[in-house]
Amino acid sequence: MLRLRSSILTQALSSSSAAFPNNSSLHRLLFATAAPLSSPNPSFAVWDYVEDTCGLNGRKAFRAYAKLSHLNSSSKPDAVRAFLADLGLSSGSVAALIARDPEFLCAKVDKTLSPKVAEITGLGMSRPDIARLLSLAPKQFRSSSIVSKLQHYLPLFGSSENLLRALRRNAYLLSSDLDKAVKPNTEFLRECGLCDAEIANLCIHVKWMLTSNPERVRTMVAIAEGLGVPRGSRMFGQALRAVGFRTKENLTAKVEYLKNTFRWSDAGVAIAICRASMLLSMPKDLLQRRANFLISVVRVEPAYIASNFNFMLYCGEAQVRARHYVVKFLKENGLLDREWSHNTIVTMLEKVFMEKFI
Repeated sequence: MLRLRSSILTQALSSSSAAFPNNSSLHRLLFATAAPLSSPNPSFAVWDYVEDTCGLNGRKAFRAYAKLSHLNSSSKPDAVRAFLADLGLSSGSVAALIARDPEFLCAKVDKTLSPKVAEITGLGMSRPDIARLLSLAPKQFRSSSIVSKLQHYLPLFGSSENLLRALRRNAYLLSSDLDKAVKPNTEFLRECGLCDAEIANLCIHVKWMLTSNPERVRTMVAIAEGLGVPRGSRMFGQALRAVGFRTKENLTAKVEYLKNTFRWSDAGVAIAICRASMLLSMPKDLLQRRANFLISVVRVEPAYIASNFNFMLYCGEAQVRARHYVVKFLKENGLLDREWSHNTIVTMLEKVFMEKFI
């Protein structure tokens, strides 16, 4: 019977959250009804604490209550909130952290949180950086393996800032298995000729690089080599970034389209993709328009387009088309005192262009 009542209540709460996300009085009424089922100490109202003290409401409050309903006093969550405030987190950041990981309020400050802060500080992270780490990955921070993982990542990424930047894109870095995924992938990429700085940069842009199954990473390397970029070459890291985790079939089809559209050789398309990996994501109609403009109107050689990726990125803008016709007019009328490259014209600041050509 208790399970049935609990199930009905949960369903009612979900429905009320969707229909009346800010109806605080309804929420309180529902939780008052639920109190005999889940509140060990009727004198401590968990829902009031979640809403009034922690500043959560709606679905976030429901989720937090479900995780914290066993609490019979505010002593432990109060200690955790004081710990977070002392670490430098604002009230808004504390609320966001609790919404993300309500069970963080159940952690023991003296036996778990404070000792971990001391250990992580010993690895070279400042308290403000630890506060940012907590905001990004509170659940992982509570893990017993957090220190050993930071010991691996901090030297690899070179700084706390670089690591935090990667964690913003993929907090799973701190959950993934070091021995089965992260370390094998790191060593394999080193064997491919990448230094730690290149691996860290690659991980920031291809967020699953280190945490994926090692076989997927090996497949990715093979596809990059298929572009004609050998391991150990200067452009290999850029090739891996361009490839990402695209399938071989998808990449092959896009490469063939680029070769036909821009009249590129195998070497040319490899150079273009490595220097402007977004080419692989651009829609075909946009690529076709840019190719027509560059090759037919501006009459730029395909090899020049491949090598000067800035020109490729900006060429579709109306402003750049206008610049082309302005320079063409000046050249045809003998008003230019020197020859200007297309890449220079395209990437020139507007103020500089106006001073030199208008």
